[in-house]
Amino acid sequence: MGLESYKARYTLQLTQWNKAVFDRRGYDVSYVPGLTLENGQKIVVGQVLDAHGRSYFGMSQLMNLVRLMQQGEVTNEDIIYFEDMFQPGIESLPYILNQVPESLRPRIYVRCLAQSIDPDDFVHVWGMSRWMGLYEKMVCELVRDSGGAVLASNEEMVMHMKVAGWDCPIYNISGLAFGKAEVRSRVGALIDFDKRAFRVGFAARWDQEKQPNFYMDLAEAWRERHPGEPLEFAVFSGAPLRSNNSSYMQRTRDLQAKGVLTIYEDLEKNDYYALLNNSRVLFNCALQDWVSNTVSEADTLGANVLYPAYRSFPETFANDPDRLYIPWSMDDALNKLEKLLEKPHDNIGRISAWTNGTVDRICDIIEGHGEEWLRMSTDYRKHTHEAKYGS
Repeated sequence: MGLESYKARYTLQLTQWNKAVFDRRGYDVSYVPGLTLENGQKIVVGQVLDAHGRSYFGMSQLMNLVRLMQQGEVTNEDIIYFEDMFQPGIESLPYILNQVPESLRPRIYVRCLAQSIDPDDFVHVWGMSRWMGLYEKMVCELVRDSGGAVLASNEEMVMHMKVAGWDCPIYNISGLAFGKAEVRSRVGALIDFDKRAFRVGFAARWDQEKQPNFYMDLAEAWRERHPGEPLEFAVFSGAPLRSNNSSYMQRTRDLQAKGVLTIYEDLEKNDYYALLNNSRVLFNCALQDWVSNTVSEADTLGANVLYPAYRSFPETFANDPDRLYIPWSMDDALNKLEKLLEKPHDNIGRISAWTNGTVDRICDIIEGHGEEWLRMSTDYRKHTHEAKYGS
């Protein structure tokens, strides 16, 4: 049960990344289709996905799943895997499964990408957290009763699930689904680091939970510290640049007019990857970013990455002190940016190599071989500090 494809988002590649692993492991997979609206590849209303488009696609996809279930094509020997926990229409499943024979009840796994457990998620911005919390409890009951599980993307997300009282099996898959070879295939030769444009980029959404003001502060602080040094501060966007906080946009356009920011918007994926392949650093300052595919993409394409030591990123970076800065510390961010602009980091490529294994970790869990990732004991926090891969 995949997500609808948006050219501005990673969802366009997600099915391909999953399919490559499923095929390698010899799985018999049915990819349940859904219908899209006219704006099927654009986010018009909403932030992460289009509000109308997500609802229309999700419910039409559920209709196709229900038809397969009604025809006896889905049994207790099958797995239903939801790429996103928020799936409009999913409430139909407990209604059906409580009434069919046990032989027709599949196990259900859902991947959690954020939800109301995250205090910085957009559901809180728009006042949706109360009903979303009730929805999440329903989904937890559904997967628990089916013998399945919720898949968290990192240890900090597990902690938020525990605090919220989610009563179901929880596993940490330690990353987002990613296809390193597919991303690498979209560019030609990697540009040598010392021949790259003197550019730092920002590829997160320009919304308040991503703290674009801090990035703009960074660009201005750099100019004060290095007057006359031609470092380009770029913003990469797969759609026309917009924000859930209108106050950011006036400042953004003012800095663009002054030459402090360069805006690359409405980018196709290959154009974005070409820019990453010719950038030295990708910078992030998000309050809310559970791993982020941007770090894997930049790491694949030879750019250094500089992210805050916050939430999921210490786990993603295996506690690498050179590429993690103290959150909200302008001095620390500037000092580490200076070093990362000079040469490629020794560990470049290791983050994307780890996230490239995320789909395999999901498969191991579903096959019953993923006990090391189960987080049901009361001492689940003991895993938080662990480096998941070697430096």
